[in-house]
Amino acid sequence: MKKITHWYDYMWIVSTVYFFMGFFNIVFAWFGMICFIIPLLVAIIGGSKIWCNRYCGRGQIFLMIGNKLGLSKGKAAPRWLSSKWFRNGFLVFFMAFFLNMVYVTVLVAKDIRSLSETVNLLWTINVPWHWAYPIEIEPWKAQFAFGLYGIMLTSLIVGIVLTIIYRPRTWCVFCPMGNMTQMICKLKNKE
Repeated sequence: MKKITHWYDYMWIVSTVYFFMGFFNIVFAWFGMICFIIPLLVAIIGGSKIWCNRYCGRGQIFLMIGNKLGLSKGKAAPRWLSSKWFRNGFLVFFMAFFLNMVYVTVLVAKDIRSLSETVNLLWTINVPWHWAYPIEIEPWKAQFAFGLYGIMLTSLIVGIVLTIIYRPRTWCVFCPMGNMTQMICKLKNKE
């Protein structure tokens, strides 16, 4: 029996296009804010994690790599990855990294710091990305885009590595957005 597909089964294409377009033109990295805003809105308004469970294009990429391409070892991830202390600790780390990105953007906007045409990978490696800045926009807008693309690309790389080593969507057990939406849902459903 063939599995029925829905429109949202193809959200992986949206994520793939996002990464492809951002690779060549950093301005497209701004669309990554959709990945931050929509899950939070869905959790706040609807009180559910349906975005994470059904619509997240990155999660679908992990499923495709792991299941359809058969690149996952299918092993269970270490339990500490899904522990509350790790999920919350990683959320704090992620938020500190995000706030630092905003801080650097503000410094560029105030002309205190110059634009850095680099993408920060794996939270430590600044990779030159100057080819992706083909059109001139205000430096602070470009700085934010470079930072956001670095965050998005890092989470994709970490998620793919975890998918290959363990099971697809291992990243999702401690994804900062998933953790925040879960917290919102718990608060909302207590009302």
